[in-house]
Amino acid sequence: MSESYAGKINRKLLKKRRIINAAAGREPSDLVLKNATYVNVFSNELCHADIAVAEGLIVGMGQYSGTVEEDCTGKIVLPGFLDAHIHLESSLVSPKEFVKAVLPHGTTTVITDPHEIANVMGTDGIEYMLQATEGLPVDVRFMLPSCVPATPLDESGASLDYRAIDSFYDHPRVQGLAEMMNFVGIIAGDDQPVEKIVAAQAHHKKIDGHAPDLVGNDLNAYIAAGVYSDHECHDLNDAIAKLERGQFIMIREGTAARNLDALAPLLCDKYSERCMFCTDDKHPNDLLEKGHIDYIVKRAIGLGVDPITAVKVACHNAARYFLLNNRGAIAPGYLGDFVIIDNFQDFNIERVFKKGELMVDHGVVKDFPAPAIDPYLTERAHSTFHVEHLKAEDFTDARPRGIIGMVNGEITTVDAGYSDRIDVEYDVLKIAVVERHKNTHHIGIGFLRATV
Repeated sequence: MSESYAGKINRKLLKKRRIINAAAGREPSDLVLKNATYVNVFSNELCHADIAVAEGLIVGMGQYSGTVEEDCTGKIVLPGFLDAHIHLESSLVSPKEFVKAVLPHGTTTVITDPHEIANVMGTDGIEYMLQATEGLPVDVRFMLPSCVPATPLDESGASLDYRAIDSFYDHPRVQGLAEMMNFVGIIAGDDQPVEKIVAAQAHHKKIDGHAPDLVGNDLNAYIAAGVYSDHECHDLNDAIAKLERGQFIMIREGTAARNLDALAPLLCDKYSERCMFCTDDKHPNDLLEKGHIDYIVKRAIGLGVDPITAVKVACHNAARYFLLNNRGAIAPGYLGDFVIIDNFQDFNIERVFKKGELMVDHGVVKDFPAPAIDPYLTERAHSTFHVEHLKAEDFTDARPRGIIGMVNGEITTVDAGYSDRIDVEYDVLKIAVVERHKNTHHIGIGFLRATV
C-alpha cells in the first residue's frame, strides 16, 4: 500500500525536526568529524571545527557530539568531487563497477551523457542507464544526448529528435541537454538541433556545448542560441573568448583528451569562478592507475594553482552550474559528502563519506548492491551486434584514402593527406569502421598517422 500524502509530510516533518535538533545541539548527530580542518568554498579558506551530520545532511560546524565520531586531527576535509561531463560507457564497465572505481578517488557526483548507448539503443539506452545508476553511492545525473546520430554521415542504431527525448526531462536526475555537437546546424538555424534547444529551454534545463575552435559571429550565434558551456577548449585564447561571452568552461583531463596544461591559467581569481573539471572519456586503466577528478586537482596544484581554488573548481562550481544546490560545499544543509586527505602536497585520499556514511576506508570500498534493471533492457543491451563474419578481403581497397592526422592529447584531428597503403616507416596505419547495427556490410576504410 502506497504512503499517503499526509503520511509523507509527517515523515518529512519528523526528519526535519531531527535535523534541526541535531544542528542546535539538542540531540547527538549521526556522525561528527571531530577537530576537522576543512575547505570553506564560500570564504576561500581553511576553517577548523567539528562537522556534524544527521539524516545524511551536514547540520553544522562547531562543537558537536555524535553517535559515530571520527577524529580528523591533522587531516583536511573536502567536499565530494563532481565530474561535470562524462560518458559512463567509455569506462567500459557497468555503472556499479564504475562507481567502485571512482569512489576511492573522492568522486561523489557525476554528470553523464548517455550519448554512446543511445546511438546504439535509442531511448532504451537512456532508460537502461537511468535504471542501472539508480541509488548508487555516487549520484549519477544525466544530460540527454543531443546528437543521435552524432553526424548525418553516421549509421547509428537509432535517430532521436526532440520528441523522442522530451519525456525524459521530467526525470528527477535529468539536468538538461548534453553537448550540442552539431554547432554547424545551430549556426545555420537547422530545424532539428534548434528544436532540441527550444525544447530544453521550455523545460528550464541546462544546455551544454561542444564547439572546438569556433570564433567570431559563429561563436556568438552558437551561444545566443542558448548553449551555456563548452568542454572542447584546448587553447587558452579559445577558452577566454568563450568565457568572455558568458560560457562556463569545463576543463577536461581525460583519456582521449587532456587540456589541463593549456587551460591551467584559467584557475586564477579572474576566471576560476566560471570553470569546472570534467573527464569526458575515462578508460579503466586511467581510472585505476591515475585517478579521476582527484588526479586533476593534484595535477593542478602541481602546476601552481592555489589548492583551495582547485578544490572549489572540482566540486562547488559544477554544483552551482547544474543547480545541484545541496552539494559541493561543507555547510549546513549540504549533503554529507566528504573526502578526507592527508595534505595538499601528497593528496592521498584516506576516507570517503557519502551522505554521512563511510563508503571508502583507505582504498577499501564498502559493498553495495547493483540496481535492478528491466530484463528486456538487459537483453537489448547485450544483443546489439548484427554483423556477419568478416574476411581479410573485406578490408582490401587499393584506392587512395584520406589520412587522419592524430594530435597527441587531443580528440581534434588534422588533414594528413592521402595514402593507398600501410606505411609503418611513416607511421601510416589502416583504420576501418564497420556498421554493426543493421548488418549492411558497410565498411569505411581510411588511414591514421600521428602528428606532432
